[in-house]
Amino acid sequence: MNAGEQDINTSDQQLALERLERLAYFLDASLDVPFTNFRIGIDSLIGLIPGIGDAASGLISLAIIYRGWRLGVSFPVVVRMLLNLLLDVVVGTIPVAGDLFDMAFKANLRNVDLIRNNLRKQGL
Repeated sequence: MNAGEQDINTSDQQLALERLERLAYFLDASLDVPFTNFRIGIDSLIGLIPGIGDAASGLISLAIIYRGWRLGVSFPVVVRMLLNLLLDVVVGTIPVAGDLFDMAFKANLRNVDLIRNNLRKQGL
């Protein structure tokens, strides 16, 4: 059992994973960009707030990583998720280019994919 893993059944895990998927979608892809086929999320809009936007959205994104750890995701995957988030937050602090990177990188959706794939590999 991983350090954060609890005794939960697979239906509880599935429900938790579905909630994480909805949160990641809301953060990274819930809004259509007019006149394009591109989608952004609330995370991209929060990141536009100078000084605190990227830090605030990073804290929200950290909740996805924490929940993945609690669900039993392996340590190397947690590290990879943290690196995705770190890249998203650090590059996101660069005016304009960082915001564009944040809109395209979609760290939350990537991290939920990592959680889902790791839990499948573990047979959970």
